[in-house]
Amino acid sequence: MAVKKFPKAPAHPERVCWGCDLYCPAKDMRCGNGSDRTQHPAELFGDDWETWGMPDDGEPQAPASTGGAPGA
Repeated sequence: MAVKKFPKAPAHPERVCWGCDLYCPAKDMRCGNGSDRTQHPAELFGDDWETWGMPDDGEPQAPASTGGAPGA
């Protein structure tokens, strides 16, 4: 079974619950994981939600090293 691709910019995100892989209509949630639907990240963070925390070139950065000896 293939995993559903998560849509980056759905046309009407308010019509769907994004809380699990079921993507139920907002008024007919099957999983019952609460009384409200889970919002799409674009609704919460804006249209550029995928680029948050990314440098301008779009490639993720490795965590910065503290320079200390391991286990010290």
